[in-house]
Amino acid sequence: MLPPTMLKPLHVAFAALVAMTTTLATADDAEIRPPAKGERIVFLGDSITQAGDKGRGYVVLVREAMAKELPDAGIEVIGAGISGHKVPNLESRLDRDVLEKKPTTVVIYIGINDVWHSKGGKGTPKDLFEKGLRSLVERIRAVGSRVILCTPSVIGEKATGKNPLDTMLDEYSDITRKVAADMKTGLVDLRKTFVDHLAKANPDGNEKGTLTGDGVHLNADGNRFVADRMLEGLGVAVDAPAAP
Repeated sequence: MLPPTMLKPLHVAFAALVAMTTTLATADDAEIRPPAKGERIVFLGDSITQAGDKGRGYVVLVREAMAKELPDAGIEVIGAGISGHKVPNLESRLDRDVLEKKPTTVVIYIGINDVWHSKGGKGTPKDLFEKGLRSLVERIRAVGSRVILCTPSVIGEKATGKNPLDTMLDEYSDITRKVAADMKTGLVDLRKTFVDHLAKANPDGNEKGTLTGDGVHLNADGNRFVADRMLEGLGVAVDAPAAP
């Protein structure tokens, strides 16, 4: 047994370790804060994010806004989207496409294909969708990075409830919101902002053409709209108004 004179320092060290571990385990990424100097932000997702890293896509627009608003901060913005991907695909490639890049912030925009592919029997069951999101958050946090989750946006631009997969999209969006609340991640509620915006901007109830080119993938206005929502979630002021 160690002498009492040595036990006290050990108790103090152990208490400090417990306090540190508790702080890490209860990290609250829900608090919006501006990016720090030298941040590396990765956008992880599907074809919407893959296309968003080209031309005038939303990832490109976020990258340009960071350079303009924080020119001396040296912020790096990386797109990591692959067409057709769902939550299980993100789990499989997280190490290679995200963690190896040593991100400080990871924004996860996923869920469309998890719902959409259900039409062919290849969607992601709700329990696996939730389990996968939680696993992604835990693994990203384990390397010291903060996480921002995004709800899936739209599959069809008609008024909510009139698109065939609206009910499922709302259910999967609720799962994302629940995971964000439980795990205290950041949240960009694209589902809500899309639905609210389309209720005003698409009075004729068109299936596409307001924020998307095909009911799912973003057009120019959609990319601007999503970029603005992402910048808000990342704590960067948006000068330009949202898409009309």
